[in-house]
Amino acid sequence: MVTGGQVVQIDGRRLRVTNLEKVVYPESGTTKGEIIAYYAQIAPVMLPHLRGRPITRRRWVGGVGTADAPAEGFFAKQLDQGAPDWVRRMPIEHSRSSKDYPLADDAASLAWFAQIAALELHVPQWRFTHSGGRGLPDRLVLDLDPGPGTGLAQCAEVARIARGILTGMGLAPIPVTSGSKGIHLYARLPVSPDGTGLRTSEEISAVARELARHIEADHPDLATSSMAASARVGRVFIDWSQNSASKTTVAPYSLRGRPRPTVAAPRTWAELADADLRHLELDEVLGRVAAGIDPLASLASSSPALAAYLAKRDARRTPEPMPGAAAAPVAGAAGPPRFVIHEHHARSLHFDLRIERDGVLVCWAVPKGVPESPARNRLAVMTEPHPLEYLSFEGEIPRGQYGAGSMTVWDTGTVAVEKWRDDEVIGTFTGQPGGRLGSARLALIRTNGEGEKSQWLLHRMKEPAAPVDAPTAGEAPPRISAMLAEPATPAIARGLDGWAEIKWDGVRAIGTWSDGRLRLRARSGTDITARYPEIASDRAPRLPVADAVVDGEIVAFDSGGRPSFSHMQDRMHLTREHEVRAEATRTPVVYVLFDLLRLDGRDLTRMPLRGRRELLEQLALGLDRPLLVPPVFDDLDAALEASARYGLEGVVVKDPRSPYRSGQRSSSWLKIKHTRMQEVVIVGIRPGHGGRAGTFGSLLLAVHEQGAADPAVPGLSYIGRVGTGFTDRMLRDLTARLQPLRIDEPIVRDVPAADAADAQWVRPELVGEVEFAGWTPGGILRHSRWRGLRPDKSPEEVRREA
Repeated sequence: MVTGGQVVQIDGRRLRVTNLEKVVYPESGTTKGEIIAYYAQIAPVMLPHLRGRPITRRRWVGGVGTADAPAEGFFAKQLDQGAPDWVRRMPIEHSRSSKDYPLADDAASLAWFAQIAALELHVPQWRFTHSGGRGLPDRLVLDLDPGPGTGLAQCAEVARIARGILTGMGLAPIPVTSGSKGIHLYARLPVSPDGTGLRTSEEISAVARELARHIEADHPDLATSSMAASARVGRVFIDWSQNSASKTTVAPYSLRGRPRPTVAAPRTWAELADADLRHLELDEVLGRVAAGIDPLASLASSSPALAAYLAKRDARRTPEPMPGAAAAPVAGAAGPPRFVIHEHHARSLHFDLRIERDGVLVCWAVPKGVPESPARNRLAVMTEPHPLEYLSFEGEIPRGQYGAGSMTVWDTGTVAVEKWRDDEVIGTFTGQPGGRLGSARLALIRTNGEGEKSQWLLHRMKEPAAPVDAPTAGEAPPRISAMLAEPATPAIARGLDGWAEIKWDGVRAIGTWSDGRLRLRARSGTDITARYPEIASDRAPRLPVADAVVDGEIVAFDSGGRPSFSHMQDRMHLTREHEVRAEATRTPVVYVLFDLLRLDGRDLTRMPLRGRRELLEQLALGLDRPLLVPPVFDDLDAALEASARYGLEGVVVKDPRSPYRSGQRSSSWLKIKHTRMQEVVIVGIRPGHGGRAGTFGSLLLAVHEQGAADPAVPGLSYIGRVGTGFTDRMLRDLTARLQPLRIDEPIVRDVPAADAADAQWVRPELVGEVEFAGWTPGGILRHSRWRGLRPDKSPEEVRREA
């Protein structure tokens, strides 16, 4: 027996393996070396079912024993000590601590599991999101477990019944003989473009439970959905609970810790009809795969077309998405292929056109972007196919990695394909409402080479201009949501080559003018018209047009003529008419307009900002306070200097070529702040003493981490407390608002003991804003000061600012 070990290379990784001649399965004589070889060989078909999922291992360090004297394996969740640093790991929060779980991205990781005698690999039905949170499930599983007096034949019968029901739901289940007792049924669920599911684990579990109950009701002598041991005698137990987010199922192609080296083996439905159906062992499974038999391939997370993509990227070093399960086809829900155009600031600025085709994105690099007219063609170079998750990817690819640089979505939408050949692609591309592309009929024509790095010509084809329809009588303008700016530094903003506007410290509002009246809506969609009668009432100024939609900021000014968010606090929460009118006299507001989105029945969102601004300035000739259109700055440095001199919040730099992207945050608008500010979610209070007795001493605050794809409330992170900046009126108002939200247990688990000692916890429903000096290394606010509530924001929107 080899005890000293030897170093082998697997997929470019160095791994020390030991005791290769040790017999792990005594009844078959299967050795540890054979197990390592199995996992290395089975990796291409197994990894797609593991990738992105935390792996719980069941280990048999001394071997599995025999049928007469079986050895007991033990489960390991947290990453084992001594794991190679190249084994990818992700943390999961538990009730008392966070634990790192291993993931499997390559054959070397599987071989390492075998080296430490982790024979069984168990995974949940969800994957980690790109930001590290738990995604929604992308597959449904039923574990058909034979009770006493039943076996595989009865499990196969129940599987066929379940197949009929799932197929009727638009799902296509695939059987896996578990290698232990029964059969697992897997069905791929629909997923979003970013690769995560569309329903929660609780919702999928409820569906699986109802399916199990339905089968039990129709076949009470064959199946049961009850977990009680007494109910399983002579029946197949349909275990629906493994769809829970906290449960795992042995992974397809995993070995089992049984007396013989059986495998959780994917099977065909024809095989399930075989009267001699049995579990398969590792040599049989390897032979099937070598012969091209992989019944679970349609459930796999990646395509062979993505091999080049994966070979060029290290999942531990780039935020780019790794392949996930493609969306399952749903009856009646098939739509046109999707596309995305990325703006890629790598060694030089270029654009990437990606079109959905056969489960991947076919990609071209276009150095100068989509041509604006048929008179000008552009070079396009084919690159490697990308996973569908890239449709929504935006981020910074680190220096030293392939494609290093900033990647943002320039536009995305669907394409009506007219022709797709090896040397020619033609289609009509329709971008997002208000997006940069609009609708364009494009042709890609190959001119040199084949496959990756082949050269193509990108041509914009002529098409008739579509007329702009005026609204019919009584038709209201379509609802438009506010376009948002990205945070930036002056150095980044200078590259935009745009103009600068003052950043007004107020409340964002979309104004809709029709039938001689202006209606105001906050970012949340709430109608706030009645709160600002000086702007929107019969006595307010009238716009000199039939209808219009404008974007702007409602601003209150202090005695020195500076925008004051604290003064806005005296207005923004009032709803009773007599209070509103009284406060309007004491604290008047102005509606500062900076964009025009609709005019006399014409949608302007696709018009470049420069044109919208010209029309807005013409409109402003007939306006007076409290409706204002302030000038813009052509010089960014002058704008920054002026805003700093007058104590203003900062500036917004805008690309004059940009369309209006309704409801989206865009790099075409960049905000630069002088004072650091952070939106926060209130999760608790510490009681007040002395002059604050009866109210509170400080608020406990939390945020969602930047980039979190699943903004569920349990994902909030504690960022400290704030105890200054409150007026007496704010203290009374906040105390009254927080009292009905009291709960017994904190919604965040990472509050230091000193802060939590006398805390009273609340549901995370109120959003506020603080100004602060910076962050501690532990992610806590330094020198924070309360600015006020933000009723125009929802808790799900709150992210940690950089």
